[in-house]
Amino acid sequence: MKFKKKLIILIAPIIILGLLISTIYLMNSHINEQSADYIFSDINKVPQAQTALILGARVFPDERMSSMLEDRSLTAFELYYKGKVKKILISGDHGEKGYDEVNTVKNWLLKKGVLAEDIFLDHAGFDTYDSLFRAKHIFQVESLIIITQNFHLPRAVYLGRNLDINAYGFVADKHFYRNIEYNEFREKIANIKGFFEIQFGSKPKYLGEPIPITGDSQKSWD
Repeated sequence: MKFKKKLIILIAPIIILGLLISTIYLMNSHINEQSADYIFSDINKVPQAQTALILGARVFPDERMSSMLEDRSLTAFELYYKGKVKKILISGDHGEKGYDEVNTVKNWLLKKGVLAEDIFLDHAGFDTYDSLFRAKHIFQVESLIIITQNFHLPRAVYLGRNLDINAYGFVADKHFYRNIEYNEFREKIANIKGFFEIQFGSKPKYLGEPIPITGDSQKSWD
């Protein structure tokens, strides 16, 4: 009996670890399969949509964008210039006065010649789920092209389509990014979070009054 107990004590953690790894693998596979047909890297092949969604990323104290955010912004401009989208929704973290992802991108797009009336700001896009949920319920977006890096797109597209948005993804990779291996690993864990957010119908941290993407963009500016 003592031998069996010792064996169980030794084997149990291995079994639990195996189940955990299997769960992560299955959920990631499910999300990748669900989104694969809606992700594009050729601007000529991506379908037209109402709105481009720029997902937030780090900005520096001197208002420089991180390479990931700069690539997302440039990609959105290319889609807008090409006529693939009519509006651009910038979603990011502006939860503190001294940190502002959305206005940093807005100012960059204005300098590139994007019309002010076509730029909408989501100041409470604190994570991918919040950004997609708010795109649907606050900005009333019907179709969009999500712009982010390739490792991030499967989850973003999965969330968008499961929130009843006609969502596509467009790859914004224009550089080799530092710590990409860490981001890819982190995304595998985030995929589990995304799966359960959809299953349980999670609500974002902030909602608010509707600001239709077809209306006055200035209502979303601060």
